[in-house]
Amino acid sequence: MLDNRLRKIAELVSGEGIACDVGTDHAYLAAELINSGKCSKVIASDVKEGPLDAARNTVERYGIQDKVELVLSDGLENVDLSGVTDVVIAGMGGETIAEIIGNSTADKPDDMRFILQPMTKSELLRKKLYEYQYEITAEYAVEEKDKIYVIMVAEKSSEWAKLTESEALYGFFDDNDETAKKYRRREAERLAKVSDSLKKAGDANGAGHYSALSQKMESGADIAEISEIYRFLDGIYPFGAQEKWDNSGLLVENYDMKCSKVLLSLDITNKAINEAFEKGAELIISHHPVIFEPRKSITRNDPVFRLIECGIAAVCMHTNLDIAAGGTNGVILQKLTEKLDIAGEPEPFEELGGDNSLGWIIELNEEIETKKLAELCKCIFGCEYVRTSKRVRRIKKLAFCSGSGGSMLGLAAEKGCDALITGDVKHDVWIDANNLDIAVLDCGHFHTENLVLWELRRVLEERFPRLDIEIAESSADPCEYV
Repeated sequence: MLDNRLRKIAELVSGEGIACDVGTDHAYLAAELINSGKCSKVIASDVKEGPLDAARNTVERYGIQDKVELVLSDGLENVDLSGVTDVVIAGMGGETIAEIIGNSTADKPDDMRFILQPMTKSELLRKKLYEYQYEITAEYAVEEKDKIYVIMVAEKSSEWAKLTESEALYGFFDDNDETAKKYRRREAERLAKVSDSLKKAGDANGAGHYSALSQKMESGADIAEISEIYRFLDGIYPFGAQEKWDNSGLLVENYDMKCSKVLLSLDITNKAINEAFEKGAELIISHHPVIFEPRKSITRNDPVFRLIECGIAAVCMHTNLDIAAGGTNGVILQKLTEKLDIAGEPEPFEELGGDNSLGWIIELNEEIETKKLAELCKCIFGCEYVRTSKRVRRIKKLAFCSGSGGSMLGLAAEKGCDALITGDVKHDVWIDANNLDIAVLDCGHFHTENLVLWELRRVLEERFPRLDIEIAESSADPCEYV
């Protein structure tokens, strides 16, 4: 009566209490659990009357009406979970299963387990389970007619944890499970195909990321020496090139100076540290230094205290990243070049020797209106709004500098620029811009710098493809706009 998939699910049901089969369809699983003697009672629920009628026919055919309770319910909404030890949700999309668990307001017994079999988006379901404070205690791969189904067992956890994208894809199978190995190989091939498609579409960041995910799916994650990561970054964004007032470098060490997971964030905030801790990252790489001004004390709310307490190292790359050819301003140059018709080669804004430049100047083949350029900047930087000066003439030549570059307005004027794109513009700079009739576009400090994290992930994954590298969800604009 049961296929391999449902047989494995039946095997995983503990039989210690009532089992609940959500989306029961024909109630074949419920009948098997009763007839085998594993369960004395099963709740079989479905959101539609049709499947419940089919389930009723099965229950009557086996004469188990007194042992199987049929419930019309949207997920767990109408199900009494008293005495339930196992909830089975199988044959649905991972997103739907996650919604059923997340939207349930019913009191769930502490010892209740979920046995889940998603048809799609297994990685999303794994992530959501951990967000709901569940832990995947076992996972299996079952083959049926050349299809491989994933079955996971989840139990309530006493601790909060989060999965990285790589972990959510990799799953929690036994490493000796041959079917699981086959599943991972297929997933690796799928991710490699996504990488190839993105490469053909010209998305180097996306292509490199999916290639690294494919390698981790095939061979698992790896561990790296933090000193090796530091040397690699120093070769691309030399720490010796930073401004004298800056404090870039390895600012906090961890216990063994090794890492298997790296979190990338614009700033090392307490939220970023919490995210790193929950994801098990031993290293945070940030743009802004977590130690900048001299300290006379370190309090409990200081991120430095939290880093040391959690055993997380910190590498910070500030002005050395801003001025490097492929750094913060280099990424902005690439984005603008993709969106605008550029005349000739870009010109360094403030030359610092060698290939280093604090910002760039570009000239357009066709003039552009300030408002249109502002809309383009919103698209590139992902900001909600752009503040602009009151220039009404069109723009032909523009300069840009990430972060806080308002003080460079005079240099932009000297070099004949019609516009300056930057962030953190002060009141007096706006006055000067209007007097000079230069269009200043303030896209925000955060937004003009945060986009470099994707470039950092690309170069790191290219060198360390099996290192688990994640862009922090908590790397967000520190301001709200009302």
